[in-house]
Amino acid sequence: MKVVIVEDEALAAEKLERYLLKYKKDIEVSAKLTSLDAAIPWIKEHQETVDLFFMDVQLTDGLSFEIFSVVPVKKPVIFTTAFDEFAIDAFKVNSIDYLLKPITFTDLSQALKKLESLREQFSHATEFGSLVQQLGKKSYKDRFLVRMGNHIHSVPTESIGYFYAEGRDVYLKRINGKKYLIEYTLESLEELLDPKQFLRPNRSFIVHINAIEDVVVYANRRLKLTLNPKTENELIVSREKVVQFKQWFEGI
Repeated sequence: MKVVIVEDEALAAEKLERYLLKYKKDIEVSAKLTSLDAAIPWIKEHQETVDLFFMDVQLTDGLSFEIFSVVPVKKPVIFTTAFDEFAIDAFKVNSIDYLLKPITFTDLSQALKKLESLREQFSHATEFGSLVQQLGKKSYKDRFLVRMGNHIHSVPTESIGYFYAEGRDVYLKRINGKKYLIEYTLESLEELLDPKQFLRPNRSFIVHINAIEDVVVYANRRLKLTLNPKTENELIVSREKVVQFKQWFEGI
């Protein structure tokens, strides 16, 4: 079995590798990746050669959940973290298990036995691969109902430039410049929209990739976006989102 470890703490990665070899000597650690910036392109290029990922949730440049927003991870994942607050998020993607640090050999063994049990139930590789893909598969909203006076319109997502918040209100703005007040929060919209098309670059906006006209390097390693239609205020990509934005904008 070939395993990839995504972990920014060298000692934690080494300990995990020792436990894996203790569990089975023929396990091969194909790569140790320490950041989102390293993991995203590696997974895109090489994941077909891997059987299992171990991912630390909190990396130096963001949460490993961000990987799933820009790369379709098709192989099973076991998450590791020092905090149990991320457990629900872990099982929204194709996670097989979730291990709390400090990880013991018993914890690791139980997680790998769980994986082996699933493989036995779906004995053919194609069936198991299909199961893993179904665990992470999700359908996204392709249109929104909006009101204009007494009229109701159906707005397809491809005609939306961006969503933005003003205080407690959230607006949808179409590429033709028309805007509508909608009864969604930005947090709920993140769950409903296709992450290949939409990204939340800061707390106040969710933008469609086709609405971006220009990207400028800004102060403190941030980015400034120019959208069409225009925004009333400057739109700055928050520093913790810069890596994710670059990968998303590149189409990785």
